[in-house]
Amino acid sequence: MKKAVIMLAGLLLPLTRVLAFNYACETAEPQKSGWPLTDEEKAYVMKPEHERRPGSEARKHLPALWPVVPSAGNWGGTSWLDMHAKLVAVTQANKGPIDVLLVGDSITMQWGAAWTKHFPTLKTVNIGIGGDKTQNVLWRLDHGGVAGLEPHVVILLIGNNNMFFAPETGIEAAAKGIQTCAAQLREKFPNAPLIVVKIFPAHAPGNRFYEDIRKTNLALDALRLDSDPKVTVLDLWNDFTNADGTLKKELFTPDNIHLTQDGGYALFAGKLKPVLQRVLKP
Repeated sequence: MKKAVIMLAGLLLPLTRVLAFNYACETAEPQKSGWPLTDEEKAYVMKPEHERRPGSEARKHLPALWPVVPSAGNWGGTSWLDMHAKLVAVTQANKGPIDVLLVGDSITMQWGAAWTKHFPTLKTVNIGIGGDKTQNVLWRLDHGGVAGLEPHVVILLIGNNNMFFAPETGIEAAAKGIQTCAAQLREKFPNAPLIVVKIFPAHAPGNRFYEDIRKTNLALDALRLDSDPKVTVLDLWNDFTNADGTLKKELFTPDNIHLTQDGGYALFAGKLKPVLQRVLKP
């Protein structure tokens, strides 16, 4: 057992339990880690996500904590949880050594045929879920998402969906959410090199979303994730944009967020290859 004391909006909360990770605050979530879920936990995560945010128990508005504290996603109904359960089943079917673990949102989820084309010999488990924010990834890591895996390298790309909430959470909190996901993965897989991919550009210069991504990536630089010798930070911003900052259209689908298979993912794969060769070499 491990004791912790967490400060939540001026309240000192002594905790005595098995902590999956030292998060910034304690929520009312009944099952902090493990899989399968208890009935109590299932009922809890079926609540809309905004009702489960840090501070909600004390009726406090603490948006800076949203990106750094685990929270199950919710697409309405059981859809998000069903997707997580399917990925847990994939994880359980691949227990033991694998080459690559892919962690992230829809950009990770949609690797599809491009990954197989560019990395045909690598045994890979992809646990990307569309719409995920950093807090959703943290929850999945604690609730069976990677249990039993022994990846040789982990690739994390997360943060795009946090931009929807950046006006409330602040830029630094979004960057710290990425940092927390990286720290979680380093704790779970201390021997595996971690590649943290900065958030890709989206939309256009001057668009609030685009500018907040740029600012979040700059804030991530200040956190110096690669001061850990096992962490590589991969910045592809300039590869995906023209000299004037606009997106290279051939690399993106019409929504100006997701990548084209033959354009964006091909470029992404080309940039990953030398890094993977370096970290996977005997």
